[in-house]
Amino acid sequence: MKIVVLAGGTSTERDVSLSSGSMIYKALKRRGHQAILLDVYLGYEGETGDIFEREWDFAAEIGSVGEKNPDLEEIRAMRKDGGKSFFGPHVLELCQRADCVFMALHGANGEDGKIQACFELMGICYTGADFVSSAMAMDKGITKDLFRAYQIPTPAGIRMKKGETEEQKVPFPCIVKSCCGGSSVGVCIARSEEEYEAAKAEAFRYDDEVVIEQYIEGREFSVGVMDGKAFPVIEIAPKAGFYDYKNKYQADSTVETCPAHIPEEKTRQLQEIAEKVFRVLRLNNYARMDFRMNHGGEIFCLEANTLPGMTPTSLLPQEAAAVGIDFEELCERILACAFRTR
Repeated sequence: MKIVVLAGGTSTERDVSLSSGSMIYKALKRRGHQAILLDVYLGYEGETGDIFEREWDFAAEIGSVGEKNPDLEEIRAMRKDGGKSFFGPHVLELCQRADCVFMALHGANGEDGKIQACFELMGICYTGADFVSSAMAMDKGITKDLFRAYQIPTPAGIRMKKGETEEQKVPFPCIVKSCCGGSSVGVCIARSEEEYEAAKAEAFRYDDEVVIEQYIEGREFSVGVMDGKAFPVIEIAPKAGFYDYKNKYQADSTVETCPAHIPEEKTRQLQEIAEKVFRVLRLNNYARMDFRMNHGGEIFCLEANTLPGMTPTSLLPQEAAAVGIDFEELCERILACAFRTR
């Protein structure tokens, strides 16, 4: 099949997306697909006539994920047309020519439903959740409202827009995070008033609305769901600090155990909640839900990721491997599910 792997973009998760895209692209090539890797924002300036038939390594120039966030202004300055359209040269043309677009995008303008809505209007098949589900899951405030409405356990918290004053305070320690961010960019733990004010300032750098919620002391878990069925539970234990951007993507920063060493009843509970979140947010294809468990064994769902990472250190591929699904087969199953649900 002709597959466009769409990555990059202009979100704070750009580097992670490029790493995911590179892994997916190479896996699809090994499976015999006519795959190309495209940066959704920078596009492709060359001749596109036989692009799917050519043999070269589109991923060769893509580096590993760094410890710092990408310089987005530098990326935007690379567009010769000034970046008037979000889509780079030939991107939509090539997506229309493909049998399917494998979405390797993370964060804003990629995971928030905007590109998915465009593809729906243009009749382009793509992987991941549809535009409505993507938009709901990307907004952590909307997600928490739905969790409460459907009795999904989630940490207590509030939403606050830039310039507003809190009507109520979340007790310390608390988590402050941008409403529509990802990869723990703009996420801080506050244990004092000074840390709290600094955390709000950091989160507001990335979004005009933030979520402030109770920090759950304890253990962290994640559960992937594909086609409505949960994968094994994975436990995430950073060697230092919490599961921030560095600990997520730098090798040897975190101990990840799959299947998690927890009682069978807790495994079932986490999987059942993950599958319920998948239904409540009207997700399809695949997603990954993140959890905390306090020292008393209570489980809290934090959020849903509609395009979870597919990097060398990502959680979903590790969960799939625990049930005998290697990375290439995982990519094939995601594609097959996209054809069934579109």
